[in-house]
Amino acid sequence: MEATLRIPQKADYETIASWVVDERACARWAGPLVPFPFTPESLPELLEVDICSSYCLSDNNNECVGFGQFWATDHGVVHIGRIIISPEFRGMGAGRLLCERLIDKALRSTGAHKVTLRVYRDNKVARSLYASLGFFVVEAKSTGDLLFMCARTNKTPKVDA
Repeated sequence: MEATLRIPQKADYETIASWVVDERACARWAGPLVPFPFTPESLPELLEVDICSSYCLSDNNNECVGFGQFWATDHGVVHIGRIIISPEFRGMGAGRLLCERLIDKALRSTGAHKVTLRVYRDNKVARSLYASLGFFVVEAKSTGDLLFMCARTNKTPKVDA
């Protein structure tokens, strides 16, 4: 699959909104602060996080097939979140492409040496993807429903998460 990472456009938020079909899907994707239903026009504001960068993964027709964000959390640490892939592109490698490109962009933009994320314990597909990208579970920072995961880059020696 040919794909590029780009800044979301107004029309992309309409596409992304169509992937979020109910309140449960919204909460699992965007967290408890994003209400459902929402309007596509309100998504940029609803998804805003301090010093956050949002990106779309677009196909060779420049259509948005995935969305994700990153933001710095601590010195040398960047967090990725709100990862979502178009239902039509799930299982085709789009999630891996989005994560790889988002992580690369996050590391280059922030100079971080660690990347973190949270994933629902029951989301086996996402957990497998993240593990294959080098993420490991940090149980001390996890909850009953959510796993906290961390990956280190080659920039620094291995230290505790």
